[in-house]
Amino acid sequence: MPDPDILITVGKITGTHGVRGLLKVHSYSGNLESLLSARTVILKAPGGDTRAFDVKSAAPHAGKLILGLNDFDDINQVMPLVGSEICMPRSQLPVPGEDEYYWCDLMGLEVATPDGKVLGSIVDIFETGSNDVYVVRGREREYLIPAIASVISSIDLEGGRMLVTPLEGLLDL
Repeated sequence: MPDPDILITVGKITGTHGVRGLLKVHSYSGNLESLLSARTVILKAPGGDTRAFDVKSAAPHAGKLILGLNDFDDINQVMPLVGSEICMPRSQLPVPGEDEYYWCDLMGLEVATPDGKVLGSIVDIFETGSNDVYVVRGREREYLIPAIASVISSIDLEGGRMLVTPLEGLLDL
């Protein structure tokens, strides 16, 4: 069972919006609902320091989120926050649906094929627009595994393993 107090990274501050201290936020999930309802967010600076902020306002805008924080009303005050990741305690986030996972839960999973060949472990995940891609690092090389139903056979979080059925050519050098 995942720790309900663990911080989950849900987005990143990508810039400012206007001159009144508003921030542009890119949501990692594509689902803005959690961020829109948050009363407090925890910002993690690129150096790793974390700090909690009360949310003044949150509104969707052009596929992103515009976030206002209490006590910030000028662009110069929020500029140092650009590049920070937005985190929330797991307990404040919705429980993932069937076949949905938080990225942090997938990181480090061992990835193998149904015939038992271990490819490596998930070391990174990135979005492509149509689907996520898992970066799997093995002893000899890296694999880019598309997160699509025809490739991902099963995910066992408790067992720490993902089984993949590679598309033809996916594992070729």
